[in-house]
Amino acid sequence: MESPVRVLAEATPVTRDRYVDLLRVASLAVVVLGHWLMAAVTPDGVGNLLAVVPALQPLTWLLQVMPVFFFVGGFSHALSYRSLLRKRPEGSAGSADSGYAAFLRARLQRLLRPPMAFVLIWGAAALLIQLSGGGGGLTGVTLRLVTQPLWFIGIYLAMVAFTPPLLRLHERYGWGAFAGLAGAAGAVDVLRFAVGVPYVEFLNFAFVWLAVHQLGFLRADGRLGAGPGLLALRRPALLAAGGLITAGALVAFGPYPLSMVGMPGEKVSNMAPPTLALLCHGLWLVGAVELLRAPAARLLARPRAWRPVVAANGVAMTAFLWHLTAMLGVYGAMLALDLPLPEPATAAWWAQTPLRLAAAAALTAALVAAFRTFERPAAAAPAVPGTGPAWPAALGAALCLLGVLGLSMVGLAGLLDGRTALLVAVPVTAPAAVAMILCGWLLVERAGRGADARRGQRP
Repeated sequence: MESPVRVLAEATPVTRDRYVDLLRVASLAVVVLGHWLMAAVTPDGVGNLLAVVPALQPLTWLLQVMPVFFFVGGFSHALSYRSLLRKRPEGSAGSADSGYAAFLRARLQRLLRPPMAFVLIWGAAALLIQLSGGGGGLTGVTLRLVTQPLWFIGIYLAMVAFTPPLLRLHERYGWGAFAGLAGAAGAVDVLRFAVGVPYVEFLNFAFVWLAVHQLGFLRADGRLGAGPGLLALRRPALLAAGGLITAGALVAFGPYPLSMVGMPGEKVSNMAPPTLALLCHGLWLVGAVELLRAPAARLLARPRAWRPVVAANGVAMTAFLWHLTAMLGVYGAMLALDLPLPEPATAAWWAQTPLRLAAAAALTAALVAAFRTFERPAAAAPAVPGTGPAWPAALGAALCLLGVLGLSMVGLAGLLDGRTALLVAVPVTAPAAVAMILCGWLLVERAGRGADARRGQRP
C-alpha cells in the first residue's frame, strides 16, 4: 500500500507552483533553526547568542526569513480568493460581501486549529504548574517564552482578513499599491524617529508586513519575473540589489540596528515593531529567492525532491508552534540530569551544539506526531461565496488576532498573578488573551457550521 505522502505527491497537478511550497517549508525551518541556535541557556536563565557574540548579528540578514513566508502567503491568498470568486453563484457578483465570508471561514478554520490546540494544552499545563506552586527557574522562563511564536499567527490572521480589499487595490494599481504601503511604512518611521510621535510605530505592524504580502500578489500575476530568458531575472535582481543596498544604508546612516531580529535591551528593534529597514531586508530576500526559482522548479519536478516537501507541508505549522517547547525541554532535561551545560559561545558550547540540535529535532518530531492531527483540515463542504454575512468570521479573526498577539507578549508565566503586557497601549493579561482567542475561535467555527447548514438546506 502506497504511503499518503507518495499518493499526494503523485497527484500534484502540473500547474501547481511547487517552489512556493518549498519556500513555505524552508522559511519556517530556517526560523526554527535560528531560534535553536540563538538560545543561550544557562542555569540562571535564557539569553541570546547574538547579544553574547555581536559579531554574529550579520547572520540575521540570512536567517531572518519571515518576509519570505509572508510573501508566499500573499501569493497563496491571491490564488485562493480568486478561485473562490469563480465559484460564486450567478447574480452575486455585485455583492460587496460575496466571497469574503467564505474566504475568511475557509482560511481561518484551517489556520486556527493548530494554535488553538497549542494554547489549550499549554494553558492547562501552566494552570496545573502554578496551582501546584511551581513556575520558578527554567519552568517559569519556559511558560513565558513558549507563546512567543504566536505573534506570527496574529500577523498572518491580519493578512488573511485584509486580502480581499488589498487584492482589489492591487488589481487596480499594481505596483502602485505596494508603493503606497511601503511609503506609509517610511512615513511612520519619519514620524517615529524625526518627530517623536508616540505609538505611531505600531502602525508598521500593518504597513511593513502587508507590503511584503502585496509582493505575493505581484508574483501571482507574474509581475516579478516577466519576460523570456535572462529578462525574467532582471526585476528580481533589481529588487534584491535595491533592497540590500537600501537596508545597508539605513542601518549604516540611520537609527536602525544591525540585527534583523529583536535583541534584549535594545532601544530600537527592527522587528517589534517592524521598521523600513526590515521592509528593505524583505525586498532583498524576495528578490533573492525569485532568482533561484527556475533551478529550484527543475529540481522539484523530480519525485524524490518533491515528496519531502509534501510531507513537510503537512506538519510545518505544528512543528513551528512546538519547536520552542522542544528546545526548552531539552535544556530542562539536561539540567535535571545534571548534564554539563557549558557557557554560551565557548568552544565546549559549540562542540555540544550538534547534539542539542539533534535532541531538539527528535523531541519536535515526537510533538508533531502527537499533535499533527490538528493540522489536518476537517471534512467540510466546499466554501461557496454568498452563503452568509462576513461579520462573525471577521469579528472572530479580530479577537483571535488580539488574543494571540497579547498572549505572545505576556506569556503564561503570570496566568494566576495578574501579570500584564502592553498590546500597543492597552494592558493585557494571559487569561484575557486566552478568552479572546477562545471567543474568536468559537465565532469562526460557528460561522463555518452555519454556512455548511445553509448549503445543506439548498434544494
